[in-house]
Amino acid sequence: MDWDNLRFFLELSRAGKLTAAARRLGVDHTTVARRVQALEKLLDRQLFIRTRAGYRLSEAGRELLAQAEAMESAVMSIERASSTADTLSGQVRIGATEGYGTVMLAGQLAALTQRYPHLGVDLLAVPRTVRLARHEADIVITLERPERGPYLITKLTDYVLRLYASERYLASHPPIRSPDDLRGHVFVSYIEDLLYSKELLYLDEIARPRQSALRSTSILAQQAAVAAGAGLAILPAFSACNEPLLQEVLVGQVEFVRTFWMLMPTENKEIARMRVCWDFLRDVAARNQDRLLGRAT
Repeated sequence: MDWDNLRFFLELSRAGKLTAAARRLGVDHTTVARRVQALEKLLDRQLFIRTRAGYRLSEAGRELLAQAEAMESAVMSIERASSTADTLSGQVRIGATEGYGTVMLAGQLAALTQRYPHLGVDLLAVPRTVRLARHEADIVITLERPERGPYLITKLTDYVLRLYASERYLASHPPIRSPDDLRGHVFVSYIEDLLYSKELLYLDEIARPRQSALRSTSILAQQAAVAAGAGLAILPAFSACNEPLLQEVLVGQVEFVRTFWMLMPTENKEIARMRVCWDFLRDVAARNQDRLLGRAT
């Protein structure tokens, strides 16, 4: 299969318009259309649905996207081999959700900066969406996949959230044997009108809290409150597993799976320090699958 055709497919999937994809590739828009049509003919599948607003991926296109991105990453890794620790330099700003950025990335990024002593990394670990469109970061890890835009996008990892409470809280409140028992309990949760992603709306799926003892925009603040006995909360397993005062509640009965997406502006993929950070973030997420999926003991 011609890698160039896949490259045109990827650019059109990100831009959503022939003219925008052509501009990034430095070709005429008819070349983009011709290359994509050649790929569709080779695969005997329609990869895009043409609309007045532009091009959006068909089901077959979405299936191909992950494979094409994997090939792109492999090509980038080969190119990255020419960048040595002595020559790689500059600043990279990474935006991430507060929990993932603080609990998982902060320590891992230390290894990256030690490997490349001339590389500087800014980590924005905040309880809100960091926006590429506003140039707030070079690489962003987010809960929601953009539908379109001039971005390189990949699924970074799934992670699980479970229900937790402290031993102190459980000892002083009615027993919890099934989800039905949750109705009379106190919860720690997000401030609903300040939620930055619909992916955080999971509490209503198990129980409408009788009372919220404490609400916070910060998942780490919620975890600290639960550890102190304030109530029950849905927390990421990768974070809660490090808190000895927390116990999982309704083991095997309450679990939510969410996804982290990673994206950066398409033009950044040609910059060596961006490629190195991108591949590093993918590698560490892959190495930490047991913890992210709640399998770590």
